[in-house]
Amino acid sequence: MTTKKPHDIAVSVATQFIDEQSKPQENHYVFAYTITIRNRGSLSARLLSRHWIITDGNGDVREVRGEGVVGEQPLMQPGEGYEYTSGAVLETAVGTMQGSYRMLAEDGTRFDADIPSFVLSIPRTLH
Repeated sequence: MTTKKPHDIAVSVATQFIDEQSKPQENHYVFAYTITIRNRGSLSARLLSRHWIITDGNGDVREVRGEGVVGEQPLMQPGEGYEYTSGAVLETAVGTMQGSYRMLAEDGTRFDADIPSFVLSIPRTLH
């Protein structure tokens, strides 16, 4: 028998290139990403803030920090999930994003939930 960890957040991502908002001739590539956050722990947890590291195809790095996600600080009970869609603009056709969410568990513990690195790419760019 395994015991659930009190603080266990899983993050998964789906990405999409937004062709109609992009202007490749002006090095303007728009991407949407949908994040699913699932509380696999035994305690409820609130998402307080986000930290993103965005790297474009030229190796230029941008960091973004802010409260919550899409204007919210969702509270997830054990077993619950939260999904949202946001976007990023790159100067290259390919880039990556990764980061973390700062969480607050019901026992007062603050912890980071890692966002695994994912690729932003226009279709048929990567094999």
